[in-house]
This record gives sequence, C-alpha cells and structure tokens, in this order.
Amino acid sequence: MTHRIEQLMAWLKRLPGLDEFTFEPASGDASFRRYFRIQTSTRSYIAMDAPPEKEAITPFIEVSQSFEAIGLNVPHIHARDLEQGFLLLGDLGPDLYLDKLSANTVDRLYGDALGALATIQACGPTKGLPDYSRDLLMQEMALFREWLVGRQLGIELTSDEERMLDDTFKALAENALEQPQVCVHRDYHSRNLMVTDRHNPGILDFQDAVVGPVTYDLVSLLRDCYISWPQEQVEGWVKGYFELALQSGVLQSEHEASFLGWFELMGVQRHLKASGIFARLNQRDGKPGYLQDIPRTLGYIQSVAASYPVLQGLGVLLSEKIIPGIKADSSFSA
Repeated sequence: MTHRIEQLMAWLKRLPGLDEFTFEPASGDASFRRYFRIQTSTRSYIAMDAPPEKEAITPFIEVSQSFEAIGLNVPHIHARDLEQGFLLLGDLGPDLYLDKLSANTVDRLYGDALGALATIQACGPTKGLPDYSRDLLMQEMALFREWLVGRQLGIELTSDEERMLDDTFKALAENALEQPQVCVHRDYHSRNLMVTDRHNPGILDFQDAVVGPVTYDLVSLLRDCYISWPQEQVEGWVKGYFELALQSGVLQSEHEASFLGWFELMGVQRHLKASGIFARLNQRDGKPGYLQDIPRTLGYIQSVAASYPVLQGLGVLLSEKIIPGIKADSSFSA
C-alpha cells in the first residue's frame, strides 16, 4: 500500500459512519486524479484522490456545487480535505454511457444528455469561470503539432506545412470565438456520463469548465473520440439540439444558418487537441491505451476537411503524412 493510499484510508476512517468499509479502485483517469469505491454496509461512495501538487481540487468543488444547484445529477460532496486533496463523493454507479450505448439505446441516452447540456448552457455558471480564450484554443491545437506529429510520429513538417497549420489554427480559433459563449463542461462525452436510474445522466469530470463556444460540448458528445455514429444521424441530433437551445434562449433564430458550420469546425479544433493529448499521454505519462482512439479522432477531421476550403491543407497533411505514419505504427492498433 502506497503512502498516499495510507493517508486516504486514515482520513476515511476518521469520517462518521466509515469505521468499516471495503475499498477498491473505481476508475482510471487521464489526469493524476484517482477514484476508489467505498462500500459500507448500507451505501456506496467514491473517494477522490487529487494530489495538491498535481491537481487543484477547488474548481471541482465550485463547479459541482453550481451544477447541483441547477438540478444536474453530479456526485454530492459528503466530505473534503483540501490540504490533502481528498473528497468523499456520492456514487453515481458503475455504468458508463460508453458501455451502454448501442443502436437501440442511443436516442434515449443522448436525449437525456442533450437535455442536461441545455440546462448547463442555459443555467450553468459563467461568473468565476475562465474564458475559453484565443490563447487557450491555440495552445490546445499546438498539442497536435508537438505531441502527435513531432514526438509520437517523428514527422518533420516543411515550412509551408507549418504556415498552413498556423493559418488553420487561427481560423478554427476565430470560429470558436464568434459563437455565443456559454458555460462549457469541456469533457462532455461517453466516459464522463453515467447511466443512472433517476435524473439521467450522471455527470463527472467537470472541474475544467470554462465560458466558451456553444457547440463545444455538443461536439464532445456527438463526435465522441471513443464511439462514432453515422453522419446523417449526427446531423439530425445537431438540428434537434438547435431547436432545444432556441427554446431555452441559448440561441437565436439568426444562428441557424451558421450552427452546423460552427459545430463542424469546432469539432476539428477539439479533435486536434484530443489527438495531441492522447499522444502526450503515451509519450509523457506512459499511458498507451489512448493511442487506439487517435485514428477515429483524426477520421472526424478527414470527413469534414473536404467540405471546408480552410481545412483542405490540413486534410492533405493528414492523408499524405499523418495517417500513413499511424498505419505504419502498430502501437496505434495494439
């Protein structure tokens, strides 16, 4: 047992009603946070371990309280130790959306998730959250160039390709900034949504929330890096969500002509970021499991690039260098 887990166990045992319990890992995380399921004779909890020197815990607490106040199903915070970086949370159960999504369930589950997203956008906090600024958008896309293209694939770009990426990134950032700005969960996808019997979905991993583009979380859900759906079906959900956002006052009727384009280009920004993060998790953090999700993630960009002149150079780079490099590397399909 590591010293950190010993500290967590000692803290838990000091809490009322937790003198006897079972303790087991609940899930992994792409960050330094760890989660453990705590089972007593009468109920289940989740313990979060967020080392203070690695992970700030205050944003999680603040966003959790804000989301809970507007009726969203987030883990209730039963106890906290900010100095040590420990939280005792309510348990939303073991059923990830990713494990329960199928052709038979997707409309119902996504319907619930889209309803919750409309609540986040219409009622979620904006004061106190950082902005999804131009600098942050650009920093995220830079992860693609540094970690996937450079470090993972070892591809040296020409000066023309470097300029093309610079111009593409700028255009994608402009697309994000011109959209209505709302509360953005920032990781609203099938690994952070739980299937629950009441108030579905349970919502996790919201501590990085920002004020940003209205299509960002919609892209995260419908163009998920971990599961994909036919284009026609996705476009149907996008149009349905536009109507929902219109009814809730998040969008106005004049936004309709731009909405699908906003969505498509926002997805490219997110998928550039995600592919870079997945490569960084392998290269820096020794977590190779996310590499298998990169081909799907880049496939989304390829499917969109042909329809938008601003993306044609990126599409060529993917087709001629990036995708062949991935296909030649067996670690992406391991």
